[in-house]
Amino acid sequence: MISIGIVGSSGYVAGELIRLLVHHPEASIDFIYSHSMPGEEASVVHDDLIAFPNLKFTDQINPNVDVLFLCLGHGNSVKFLSENKFSDKTKIIDLGNDFRLNADANFEGKSFVYGLVEANKGAIQKAQYIANPGCFATAIQLAVLPLADDKSITDDLHVHAITGSTGAGKVPSSTSHFSWRNNNVSIYKAFNHQHLGEITETVQGLQSDFNHSINFLPVRGDFSRGIFASVYTKSKLSESELIEKYQAYYKDAPFTFVSNKTVHLKQVVNTNNCFLQVQKLDDKVLITSVIDNLLKGASGQAIQNMNMMFELEQTTGLHLKPSYF
Repeated sequence: MISIGIVGSSGYVAGELIRLLVHHPEASIDFIYSHSMPGEEASVVHDDLIAFPNLKFTDQINPNVDVLFLCLGHGNSVKFLSENKFSDKTKIIDLGNDFRLNADANFEGKSFVYGLVEANKGAIQKAQYIANPGCFATAIQLAVLPLADDKSITDDLHVHAITGSTGAGKVPSSTSHFSWRNNNVSIYKAFNHQHLGEITETVQGLQSDFNHSINFLPVRGDFSRGIFASVYTKSKLSESELIEKYQAYYKDAPFTFVSNKTVHLKQVVNTNNCFLQVQKLDDKVLITSVIDNLLKGASGQAIQNMNMMFELEQTTGLHLKPSYF
């Protein structure tokens, strides 16, 4: 069994990670670290875990676990790893943004690989340290990877993507409060969202001459989970050519599906799937991408990375059906 340590255990992402790992056939949770709640049952924070009374927080760390998942706030993983040392054999998967960009990937002798499986499968299989992609970044990159791989992005990319309230984290804020969020939408961080850097680096890694703008409008949605992203750009390819390229690129990707029908959030929420629809409208290609921000956009993708690092099937522990109704 793969022994697991989890740090940063009180948020939505950690809660989903625990929910998946308690059912993973090849994994066993060794510790769930919390300096403020040692000895408390995990259900004190994640009350969907009442049926697992043996899952308790601890302020003790086992430095020899096989895998360490970091579910800390952005910028805190560097601090934690500076203060806590682990075995040279421990694999680390960071779900924050500390190591996602090339400039930040090397830390104290550790070289972090960007964990977008559909783009970096070979490197992930050999990696010891993984920087898990951001949720918006995952949905948008999966929408454009086949175009970049084909070297056929010849104009600016335009992105409109709406996310559920869980994307803002568990700590309440003025824009995540129910009375503000319910029946409401708003744009935030227009054209300068923090995920743009990792998206650009991935696209340039596949298409080195990409020097166009990615015009990204992130939107707060009035629902709890999921990302619905619409991406469009000019293309000289026909719709049939585009669909063929997308299907070929994702033919071995067990969680990414190209649909010839309209896609929507209920198809993917509570799963590790991404559904894509590709359409040609006049001189533009429109790609619609839908994921669950907490699973394919965070915890599910982290476990997918872990599976690959241990030579397991990518789908191990991730056979999830959406709650459609």
